[in-house]
Amino acid sequence: MVKHQPLQVYERQLCLSCITGIYGCRWKRYQRSHDDTTKWELLWSLVLLLTFCLLLVWFYFWWEAHNDYSEFNWFLYNRSGEWSDGTVPILATTAAGFTYIAFLMVLALCHIALGQQLNLHWLHKIGVTAALFTTVAGVIAINQTWGQEWDVIPISLQATGPFLHFGALAAATALSWIVAGQVMRAEKTIFQVVIMLLYLSVLLGLYVLPLYITSPCIMEPANLSPRPDVIGHQGAPMVAPENTLWSFQRALQMNVTGLEADVSISSDGVPFLIHDRTLQRTTDVEKVFPDRQMEDASFFNWTDLRQLNAGQWFLKDDPFWTVDTLTVNETARVANQSVCSLEQLLKLSSYHNTTVVFRLRRPPTDHPCYYSWINDTLGAVQRSGIPQSLVMWTPDEHRDQVKQLAPDLIQTSVEKRSPQHLQQLGISSLLLRYNPVITQEISEFVESHINLTLYTVNEPWLYSVLWCSGVSSVSSEAPHILKKVPYPIWLMGPHKYTLLWVSADVISFAVVIGIFVFQNYHMIRYRMSGMHRYHPEQIMLSAAVRRPSRDMSVMKEKLIFSEMGNGLDSAEELYTDNSYDYYNTQGVGQ
Repeated sequence: MVKHQPLQVYERQLCLSCITGIYGCRWKRYQRSHDDTTKWELLWSLVLLLTFCLLLVWFYFWWEAHNDYSEFNWFLYNRSGEWSDGTVPILATTAAGFTYIAFLMVLALCHIALGQQLNLHWLHKIGVTAALFTTVAGVIAINQTWGQEWDVIPISLQATGPFLHFGALAAATALSWIVAGQVMRAEKTIFQVVIMLLYLSVLLGLYVLPLYITSPCIMEPANLSPRPDVIGHQGAPMVAPENTLWSFQRALQMNVTGLEADVSISSDGVPFLIHDRTLQRTTDVEKVFPDRQMEDASFFNWTDLRQLNAGQWFLKDDPFWTVDTLTVNETARVANQSVCSLEQLLKLSSYHNTTVVFRLRRPPTDHPCYYSWINDTLGAVQRSGIPQSLVMWTPDEHRDQVKQLAPDLIQTSVEKRSPQHLQQLGISSLLLRYNPVITQEISEFVESHINLTLYTVNEPWLYSVLWCSGVSSVSSEAPHILKKVPYPIWLMGPHKYTLLWVSADVISFAVVIGIFVFQNYHMIRYRMSGMHRYHPEQIMLSAAVRRPSRDMSVMKEKLIFSEMGNGLDSAEELYTDNSYDYYNTQGVGQ
C-alpha cells in the first residue's frame, strides 16, 4: 500500500510579516532567516541604538527647555532681524525623528525576541543616518548659540529624576524577557556569559542609582520654606505686550508681589521701558519713522517715542499663542498701548505697594545722557513718589553715590558673588538667571539674609524645585500659570522615597528571576536531572512541543542530524516522553 504525504499547511503569521516587512522589507516567508545577524547589520544596529539615545536626550532637552522658548526666539530675532517662533519647526522635526527612530528600535527588539535575523532596509539606513547627522548638527548649533541652556538638563533631573529612574527600571525589567530568550537560544557559553554580564551590570546600576539621585523636593514637608514671591518679568508678557502699562496691570491682577522691567534713557533724558536695542520688534517704528527703524532706541526723544504704538505687534505676531484667549475689551486695550516710561511704572507700583526691579542700560558713548544716565534715573524715582524701600537698584556704576543720594533703595546685584562679598559691598539682594545657582548656594544666601531672585521661571516644575530649594522670589513671564501652583508639584520625605525605590528594586529582581526561570525551565530541568549528554535543540524542542512554535522545524532538523552519529534512541526517547509523534506529524511514509 502506498501512503501519500499530506500537503503541509502553513499558518499565516501576519504580525511577523509586518515586523520583518516594515523593518527590512522581508514580507515573504522565504525571505526571512533565523541565521545569526551579520557583522555589518550588527554595526547598523549599534548606529540605530546610538541615534535613539542621542535623540532621546535631544527630545528631553527641548521638552524641558519649554521654560525658555521666548529667550530662544529672542536670540533668533537678534540674528535674523525678524520675529518668528523658531521652536515650532525644531519641535516638529524632533518629535517626528524621535518617533521614527523609536519605532525602528521597537521593531529591532521584536526581531531579537522572535529570533529573526536583523536586516535593516537601505531606506531606513538613510533615514537613521539623516536623523543622526541632523541631531548632531542641532546639538552643535545650540552649543554655540545657546550653550547656557544645557544647564536645564541637570536642573530638570531634580524634578524628574526619581520618576525617570522608575521608568528605566521598568523598561530594564521588561527587557529581561528578551535577554532570557537570547540566553536560552545561544549555543556558545561565552555568548551567554557576555549577555548576562552586560544585562546584570545595567540592572545593578539601576538598582543603586537612587543613592546618587538628589532633589530638593526629597525632604520632610515640615521643612518646606514659604512660597516664593512672584515678580512679573516685563509685566505679564504672555497675555499682554511686554513692558507696557497694560502688561504690568495684568500682572498685578495675578497677585504678583513685584514688577521687573528693562530701562533705557531717551535722548532728552527720560527713562523708558524697552527690552531690545531697537524699536523694530515691539513698536510700529517702521511705519511712523521708516528711516529710523534700525536706530538705537535711546536716540529717540520722548516726544517721538510717545507717537509709537507698542501693542499692535503683539496682536499681529502672537508670540505666545495667546491672542485667541483675549476678550474684545482686552484686545482693544492691547491695540492702544504706547511706550511706557519708568516714572509711569513706579507710580503704578507705588499705588499697589509692590516692589520694582529694573535693569538699566547705559546709553552709547555719543548719547547726550551718557554721563548723566544715573542722575536721570534717580530723578525719575524721586518724581514718582514711590518709597525707596520698594525699588531694587541694580546698576553697579556709581553705587556709592547712589547710596548717598537714595540710602533706602534696595541695593541689588545682577552678578553672582559670594554672600561675604555682597555684605561687604552693602548689597542685600541678588538677581540672577536660575541656572548658575545650585541648591547649596541657595541655602548659603538664605543663611546670610541675602534676598535671592531668580529669572525667568515660567514652568511649574521649575518653580517647585526652586521653592523646595528655599528661593525667596522668582521673576516670571507667566504669573498667570504660577498663580495656580499653591504647593510644589511633588514633595516626598526621604524615608518614604527610600522605601519606594527599595521596593521597586525588590519587585524588579523578583520579576527578572521569574522570567529567567520560566524561559529556561527546560534547560534547568535537564541539568538538574543529571543528564550529561544533551543538545540545545533537544531542550528547546522539548519546550516547543507543548505549544506550537515557528522554530520547531529548524530544531527538528538540527536534532535529526545531531543524532545520526549516535543513533535515534535519544531523540525517540525525547518524543515519547513528550507524547509527540514526529513522523506522523510530518506525514512521512513508512
